Amino acid sequence: MRVLFSSTEGSGHFNPLIPFIDACAARGDDVLVMGPPKLEERLAARGQPYRIGGEPPEAETTAIRERFAQVSREEAAVLIDRELFGRLCTAAMLPALEDACREWRPDLVLREPCEYASAVAAERAGVPHAQVAISAARIEAGALRLAAPALAPYGGQLVERLRESPYLTRFPASLDPSPYTVTRRFRESAGAPHAPLPDWWDGSGEPLVYLTLGTVAGGLSTGAAAYRSALAALGGLPVRVLLTVGRATDIAALGPIPPNVHVEAWVPQADVLASADLVVCHGGSGTTFGTLAAGVPLVVVPFFADQPANARLVDEAGAGLVVRPSGGAGDAMPELGPDDLPLLRSAVESVLAGPSYRAGARRLADEMRALPTIDELLDSLT
Repeated sequence: MRVLFSSTEGSGHFNPLIPFIDACAARGDDVLVMGPPKLEERLAARGQPYRIGGEPPEAETTAIRERFAQVSREEAAVLIDRELFGRLCTAAMLPALEDACREWRPDLVLREPCEYASAVAAERAGVPHAQVAISAARIEAGALRLAAPALAPYGGQLVERLRESPYLTRFPASLDPSPYTVTRRFRESAGAPHAPLPDWWDGSGEPLVYLTLGTVAGGLSTGAAAYRSALAALGGLPVRVLLTVGRATDIAALGPIPPNVHVEAWVPQADVLASADLVVCHGGSGTTFGTLAAGVPLVVVPFFADQPANARLVDEAGAGLVVRPSGGAGDAMPELGPDDLPLLRSAVESVLAGPSYRAGARRLADEMRALPTIDELLDSLT
Protein backbone atom coordinates (compact mmCIF):
# COMPACT_ATOMS: atom_id res chain seq x y z
CA MET A 1 0.00 0.00 0.00
CA ARG A 2 1.12 3.56 -0.70
CA VAL A 3 0.39 6.05 2.05
CA LEU A 4 0.89 9.80 1.68
CA PHE A 5 1.23 11.83 4.87
CA SER A 6 0.88 15.60 5.00
CA SER A 7 1.39 18.19 7.73
CA THR A 8 1.76 21.88 8.38
CA GLU A 9 5.05 23.07 9.91
CA GLY A 10 4.45 22.88 13.66
CA SER A 11 5.92 20.05 15.73
CA GLY A 12 2.65 19.67 17.58
CA HIS A 13 0.91 19.11 14.24
CA PHE A 14 3.50 16.75 12.75
CA ASN A 15 4.23 14.63 15.84
CA PRO A 16 0.85 12.80 15.92
CA LEU A 17 1.56 11.53 12.40
CA ILE A 18 4.92 9.99 13.34
CA PRO A 19 3.57 6.78 14.94
CA PHE A 20 1.51 6.16 11.80
CA ILE A 21 4.47 6.85 9.52
CA ASP A 22 6.61 4.44 11.53
CA ALA A 23 3.90 1.79 11.64
CA CYS A 24 3.37 1.95 7.87
CA ALA A 25 7.12 1.73 7.23
CA ALA A 26 7.39 -1.27 9.58
CA ARG A 27 4.55 -3.00 7.72
CA GLY A 28 6.41 -2.60 4.44
CA ASP A 29 4.08 0.06 3.03
CA ASP A 30 5.48 2.69 0.69
CA VAL A 31 5.50 6.02 2.52
CA LEU A 32 5.74 9.58 1.23
CA VAL A 33 5.69 12.49 3.69
CA MET A 34 4.93 16.03 2.60
CA GLY A 35 5.22 19.35 4.36
CA PRO A 36 6.18 23.01 3.93
CA PRO A 37 9.83 24.18 3.77
CA LYS A 38 10.07 24.80 7.52
CA LEU A 39 9.43 21.09 8.11
CA GLU A 40 12.18 19.92 5.75
CA GLU A 41 14.93 19.57 8.35
CA ARG A 42 12.81 17.19 10.41
CA LEU A 43 11.68 15.21 7.38
CA ALA A 44 15.22 14.85 6.07
CA ALA A 45 16.46 13.66 9.46
CA ARG A 46 13.89 10.85 9.52
CA GLY A 47 15.29 9.26 6.38
CA GLN A 48 11.96 8.46 4.71
CA PRO A 49 10.96 9.68 1.25
CA TYR A 50 9.55 13.18 1.38
CA ARG A 51 8.60 16.13 -0.78
CA ILE A 52 8.42 19.80 0.13
CA GLY A 53 5.48 21.93 -0.89
CA GLY A 54 4.98 25.67 -0.80
CA GLU A 55 4.54 28.09 2.06
CA PRO A 56 2.56 31.32 2.35
CA PRO A 57 4.29 34.66 1.74
CA GLU A 58 6.26 35.65 4.82
CA ALA A 59 4.71 39.12 4.89
CA GLU A 60 1.21 37.65 5.20
CA THR A 61 2.06 35.15 7.94
CA THR A 62 3.98 37.83 9.87
CA ALA A 63 0.97 40.13 9.71
CA ILE A 64 -1.26 37.39 11.12
CA ARG A 65 1.12 36.64 13.99
CA GLU A 66 1.43 40.33 14.85
CA ARG A 67 -2.33 40.73 14.98
CA PHE A 68 -2.75 37.50 16.96
CA ALA A 69 -1.53 39.01 20.23
CA GLN A 70 -3.64 42.16 19.81
CA VAL A 71 -7.11 40.75 19.29
CA SER A 72 -9.69 38.78 21.28
CA ARG A 73 -9.45 35.02 21.59
CA GLU A 74 -12.33 34.59 19.12
CA GLU A 75 -10.68 36.85 16.52
CA ALA A 76 -7.36 35.07 17.04
CA ALA A 77 -9.02 31.73 16.27
CA VAL A 78 -10.36 33.11 12.99
CA LEU A 79 -6.91 34.42 12.08
CA ILE A 80 -5.24 31.07 12.65
CA ASP A 81 -7.90 28.56 11.58
CA ARG A 82 -9.41 30.43 8.65
CA GLU A 83 -6.80 32.84 7.35
CA LEU A 84 -3.57 30.94 8.06
CA PHE A 85 -4.48 27.26 7.79
CA GLY A 86 -7.64 27.45 5.69
CA ARG A 87 -6.62 30.10 3.16
CA LEU A 88 -2.85 30.66 3.03
CA CYS A 89 -1.42 27.22 3.84
CA THR A 90 -3.95 25.37 1.69
CA ALA A 91 -3.21 27.50 -1.36
CA ALA A 92 0.54 27.19 -0.84
CA MET A 93 0.65 23.40 -0.44
CA LEU A 94 -2.00 22.38 -2.98
CA PRO A 95 0.10 22.34 -6.19
CA ALA A 96 2.71 19.98 -4.74
CA LEU A 97 0.07 17.71 -3.24
CA GLU A 98 -1.88 17.52 -6.48
CA ASP A 99 1.34 16.59 -8.26
CA ALA A 100 2.03 13.87 -5.68
CA CYS A 101 -1.47 12.38 -5.97
CA ARG A 102 -1.21 12.38 -9.75
CA GLU A 103 2.36 11.08 -10.07
CA TRP A 104 2.83 8.88 -7.00
CA ARG A 105 -0.77 7.58 -6.87
CA PRO A 106 -1.26 6.92 -3.14
CA ASP A 107 -3.83 4.42 -1.92
CA LEU A 108 -4.49 6.44 1.24
CA VAL A 109 -3.82 9.99 2.44
CA LEU A 110 -3.32 10.58 6.17
CA ARG A 111 -3.24 14.22 7.22
CA GLU A 112 -3.25 16.30 10.37
CA PRO A 113 -6.51 18.23 10.75
CA CYS A 114 -5.11 21.69 9.95
CA GLU A 115 -3.55 20.57 6.67
CA TYR A 116 -6.40 20.84 4.18
CA ALA A 117 -4.59 20.82 0.84
CA SER A 118 -3.98 17.06 0.96
CA ALA A 119 -7.71 16.47 1.44
CA VAL A 120 -8.49 18.71 -1.54
CA ALA A 121 -5.95 16.84 -3.68
CA ALA A 122 -7.21 13.44 -2.47
CA GLU A 123 -10.82 14.35 -3.26
CA ARG A 124 -9.88 15.48 -6.75
CA ALA A 125 -7.88 12.28 -7.35
CA GLY A 126 -10.49 9.96 -5.83
CA VAL A 127 -8.13 8.78 -3.06
CA PRO A 128 -9.46 7.87 0.42
CA HIS A 129 -8.25 10.19 3.18
CA ALA A 130 -8.36 10.32 6.97
CA GLN A 131 -7.19 12.76 9.62
CA VAL A 132 -5.02 12.04 12.66
CA ALA A 133 -6.12 14.14 15.63
CA ILE A 134 -3.97 16.79 17.25
CA SER A 135 -6.44 18.09 19.81
CA ALA A 136 -9.78 17.12 21.28
CA ALA A 137 -12.41 16.35 18.65
CA ARG A 138 -14.76 19.20 19.49
CA ILE A 139 -11.86 21.67 19.24
CA GLU A 140 -10.94 20.43 15.79
CA ALA A 141 -14.55 20.37 14.66
CA GLY A 142 -14.74 24.01 15.72
CA ALA A 143 -11.56 24.82 13.81
CA LEU A 144 -13.02 23.22 10.68
CA ARG A 145 -16.17 25.29 11.11
CA LEU A 146 -14.06 28.47 11.23
CA ALA A 147 -12.00 27.39 8.21
CA ALA A 148 -15.06 26.52 6.11
CA PRO A 149 -15.42 29.91 4.33
CA ALA A 150 -11.79 29.76 3.19
CA LEU A 151 -12.30 26.18 1.92
CA ALA A 152 -15.50 26.97 -0.01
CA PRO A 153 -13.63 27.76 -3.28
CA TYR A 154 -12.41 24.14 -3.37
CA GLY A 155 -15.91 22.70 -3.67
CA GLY A 156 -19.25 22.99 -1.91
CA GLN A 157 -19.08 19.47 -0.47
CA LEU A 158 -15.47 19.59 0.78
CA VAL A 159 -16.20 20.54 4.39
CA GLU A 160 -18.89 17.87 4.67
CA ARG A 161 -16.50 15.31 3.20
CA LEU A 162 -13.92 16.31 5.82
CA ARG A 163 -16.48 15.77 8.58
CA GLU A 164 -17.30 12.33 7.13
CA SER A 165 -13.71 11.14 6.62
CA PRO A 166 -12.31 8.85 9.34
CA TYR A 167 -11.12 10.79 12.39
CA LEU A 168 -8.32 8.90 14.14
CA THR A 169 -7.65 9.86 17.75
CA ARG A 170 -5.63 8.57 20.69
CA PHE A 171 -7.86 10.40 23.16
CA PRO A 172 -10.30 8.27 25.21
CA ALA A 173 -14.04 8.57 24.68
CA SER A 174 -14.75 9.46 28.31
CA LEU A 175 -12.54 12.54 27.98
CA ASP A 176 -13.17 13.41 24.34
CA PRO A 177 -16.59 12.63 22.85
CA SER A 178 -16.44 13.15 19.11
CA PRO A 179 -18.85 14.92 16.74
CA TYR A 180 -17.21 13.34 13.67
CA THR A 181 -19.24 10.83 11.67
CA VAL A 182 -16.54 8.12 11.83
CA THR A 183 -14.28 8.23 14.89
CA ARG A 184 -11.69 5.50 15.45
CA ARG A 185 -9.54 5.49 18.55
CA PHE A 186 -6.11 3.94 18.92
CA ARG A 187 -3.20 3.58 21.28
CA GLU A 188 0.42 4.20 20.49
CA SER A 189 3.04 1.51 21.07
CA ALA A 190 5.09 1.61 24.23
CA GLY A 191 8.19 2.47 22.20
CA ALA A 192 11.76 2.14 23.38
CA PRO A 193 12.54 1.68 27.10
CA HIS A 194 12.67 4.96 28.99
CA ALA A 195 16.11 6.28 29.84
CA PRO A 196 16.52 7.29 33.50
CA LEU A 197 16.99 11.00 34.11
CA PRO A 198 20.40 12.17 35.33
CA ASP A 199 20.61 13.06 39.00
CA TRP A 200 20.45 16.80 38.53
CA TRP A 201 19.32 17.33 42.14
CA ASP A 202 22.22 15.76 44.08
CA GLY A 203 20.36 12.74 45.38
CA SER A 204 17.16 14.51 46.45
CA GLY A 205 14.12 12.28 46.72
CA GLU A 206 11.52 15.06 46.64
CA PRO A 207 8.61 14.75 44.16
CA LEU A 208 9.56 15.55 40.56
CA VAL A 209 7.60 18.35 38.86
CA TYR A 210 8.04 18.71 35.12
CA LEU A 211 7.49 22.30 33.92
CA THR A 212 7.09 23.03 30.21
CA LEU A 213 5.28 25.57 28.05
CA GLY A 214 5.85 23.72 24.79
CA THR A 215 7.68 24.70 21.62
CA VAL A 216 5.44 27.64 20.62
CA ALA A 217 4.96 29.64 23.81
CA GLY A 218 8.62 29.30 24.73
CA GLY A 219 9.63 30.96 21.50
CA LEU A 220 7.33 33.96 21.87
CA SER A 221 8.50 37.31 23.20
CA THR A 222 6.53 36.68 26.39
CA GLY A 223 7.92 33.16 26.87
CA ALA A 224 10.87 34.05 29.12
CA ALA A 225 8.62 36.14 31.35
CA ALA A 226 6.18 33.25 31.70
CA TYR A 227 9.00 30.91 32.71
CA ARG A 228 10.32 33.42 35.24
CA SER A 229 6.87 33.72 36.80
CA ALA A 230 6.43 29.96 37.00
CA LEU A 231 9.86 29.56 38.58
CA ALA A 232 9.02 32.22 41.15
CA ALA A 233 5.97 30.16 42.10
CA LEU A 234 7.78 26.80 42.28
CA GLY A 235 11.10 27.93 43.71
CA GLY A 236 11.43 26.98 47.37
CA LEU A 237 8.76 24.28 47.30
CA PRO A 238 9.89 20.85 48.58
CA VAL A 239 10.01 19.47 45.04
CA ARG A 240 12.52 18.83 42.27
CA VAL A 241 11.67 20.87 39.18
CA LEU A 242 12.79 20.04 35.66
CA LEU A 243 12.13 22.95 33.29
CA THR A 244 12.47 22.52 29.54
CA VAL A 245 12.33 25.74 27.53
CA GLY A 246 12.89 24.68 23.92
CA ARG A 247 15.75 25.64 21.69
CA ALA A 248 14.30 29.08 20.87
CA THR A 249 14.62 30.36 24.45
CA ASP A 250 17.80 31.91 25.81
CA ILE A 251 18.26 30.19 29.18
CA ALA A 252 20.37 33.12 30.39
CA ALA A 253 17.32 35.37 29.95
CA LEU A 254 15.52 33.49 32.72
CA GLY A 255 17.67 35.15 35.37
CA PRO A 256 18.54 33.41 38.66
CA ILE A 257 17.43 29.77 38.79
CA PRO A 258 16.11 28.50 42.14
CA PRO A 259 18.24 25.75 43.73
CA ASN A 260 15.52 23.11 43.33
CA VAL A 261 15.22 23.75 39.57
CA HIS A 262 17.22 22.26 36.69
CA VAL A 263 16.82 23.77 33.20
CA GLU A 264 17.34 22.01 29.87
CA ALA A 265 16.47 23.05 26.33
CA TRP A 266 14.87 19.66 25.67
CA VAL A 267 14.49 16.24 27.28
CA PRO A 268 12.52 13.33 25.73
CA GLN A 269 9.03 13.63 27.16
CA ALA A 270 8.65 9.89 27.69
CA ASP A 271 11.80 9.80 29.83
CA VAL A 272 10.51 12.61 32.04
CA LEU A 273 6.99 11.21 32.38
CA ALA A 274 8.35 7.86 33.54
CA SER A 275 9.67 9.62 36.67
CA ALA A 276 7.38 12.65 37.08
CA ASP A 277 4.92 13.05 39.94
CA LEU A 278 3.28 16.11 38.37
CA VAL A 279 3.39 18.06 35.11
CA VAL A 280 2.87 21.82 35.02
CA CYS A 281 2.20 22.82 31.43
CA HIS A 282 0.37 25.15 29.07
CA GLY A 283 -2.26 22.62 28.01
CA GLY A 284 -0.92 21.88 24.52
CA SER A 285 -2.38 18.63 23.25
CA GLY A 286 0.91 16.76 22.87
CA THR A 287 1.98 17.45 26.44
CA THR A 288 -1.47 17.12 28.00
CA PHE A 289 -2.49 13.83 26.48
CA GLY A 290 1.00 12.35 26.62
CA THR A 291 0.96 13.09 30.36
CA LEU A 292 -2.47 11.52 30.82
CA ALA A 293 -1.40 8.44 28.84
CA ALA A 294 1.40 8.04 31.37
CA GLY A 295 -1.04 8.33 34.27
CA VAL A 296 0.52 11.53 35.63
CA PRO A 297 -1.66 14.40 36.97
CA LEU A 298 -1.36 17.99 35.76
CA VAL A 299 -1.57 21.63 36.68
CA VAL A 300 -2.51 23.43 33.47
CA VAL A 301 -1.76 27.12 32.82
CA PRO A 302 -3.52 27.73 29.48
CA PHE A 303 -2.56 30.67 27.26
CA PHE A 304 -4.12 30.35 23.79
CA ALA A 305 -5.34 28.07 20.94
CA ASP A 306 -6.69 24.71 22.20
CA GLN A 307 -5.07 25.07 25.62
CA PRO A 308 -8.07 26.48 27.57
CA ALA A 309 -10.31 23.71 26.21
CA ASN A 310 -7.76 21.01 27.07
CA ALA A 311 -7.46 22.52 30.55
CA ARG A 312 -11.21 22.19 31.03
CA LEU A 313 -11.06 18.51 30.02
CA VAL A 314 -8.34 17.83 32.58
CA ASP A 315 -10.31 19.62 35.28
CA GLU A 316 -13.58 17.85 34.43
CA ALA A 317 -11.83 14.46 34.47
CA GLY A 318 -10.43 15.09 37.95
CA ALA A 319 -6.90 14.57 36.63
CA GLY A 320 -5.53 17.95 37.71
CA LEU A 321 -6.19 21.62 38.35
CA VAL A 322 -6.25 24.74 36.18
CA VAL A 323 -4.66 28.13 36.85
CA ARG A 324 -5.89 30.64 34.29
CA PRO A 325 -3.48 33.52 33.60
CA SER A 326 -5.03 36.88 34.39
CA GLY A 327 -2.37 39.34 33.23
CA GLY A 328 -1.72 40.94 29.86
CA ALA A 329 -3.53 43.48 27.78
CA GLY A 330 -5.18 41.20 25.23
CA ASP A 331 -7.58 38.28 25.56
CA ALA A 332 -5.88 36.06 23.00
CA MET A 333 -2.61 35.59 24.84
CA PRO A 334 -2.83 36.48 28.55
CA GLU A 335 0.19 36.43 30.85
CA LEU A 336 0.87 35.07 34.30
CA GLY A 337 0.28 38.04 36.58
CA PRO A 338 1.59 38.55 40.16
CA ASP A 339 -1.76 37.46 41.60
CA ASP A 340 -1.52 34.15 39.73
CA LEU A 341 1.70 32.98 41.37
CA PRO A 342 0.26 31.98 44.78
CA LEU A 343 -2.56 30.23 42.91
CA LEU A 344 -0.05 28.25 40.87
CA ARG A 345 1.95 27.36 43.96
CA SER A 346 -1.19 26.26 45.81
CA ALA A 347 -2.37 24.17 42.84
CA VAL A 348 0.95 22.32 42.71
CA GLU A 349 0.79 21.61 46.44
CA SER A 350 -2.84 20.45 46.19
CA VAL A 351 -2.32 18.04 43.30
CA LEU A 352 0.79 16.51 44.87
CA ALA A 353 -1.04 16.06 48.18
CA GLY A 354 -4.34 14.82 46.71
CA PRO A 355 -4.34 11.15 45.59
CA SER A 356 -7.60 11.67 43.69
CA TYR A 357 -5.80 13.58 40.92
CA ARG A 358 -3.34 10.77 40.28
CA ALA A 359 -6.21 8.29 40.41
CA GLY A 360 -8.06 10.34 37.76
CA ALA A 361 -5.01 10.41 35.50
CA ARG A 362 -4.42 6.68 35.93
CA ARG A 363 -8.05 5.92 35.12
CA LEU A 364 -7.65 7.72 31.79
CA ALA A 365 -4.32 5.98 31.15
CA ASP A 366 -5.99 2.59 31.65
CA GLU A 367 -8.73 3.53 29.19
CA MET A 368 -6.16 4.64 26.61
CA ARG A 369 -4.14 1.42 27.00
CA ALA A 370 -7.24 -0.63 26.18
CA LEU A 371 -7.66 0.96 22.73
CA PRO A 372 -6.69 -0.86 19.50
CA THR A 373 -3.14 -0.57 18.21
CA ILE A 374 -2.21 1.58 15.22
CA ASP A 375 -1.62 -1.57 13.15
CA GLU A 376 -5.13 -2.77 13.91
CA LEU A 377 -6.49 0.63 12.96
CA LEU A 378 -4.55 0.71 9.69
CA ASP A 379 -5.96 -2.72 8.80
CA SER A 380 -9.45 -1.31 9.18
CA LEU A 381 -8.70 1.60 6.83
CA THR A 382 -7.41 -0.54 3.94
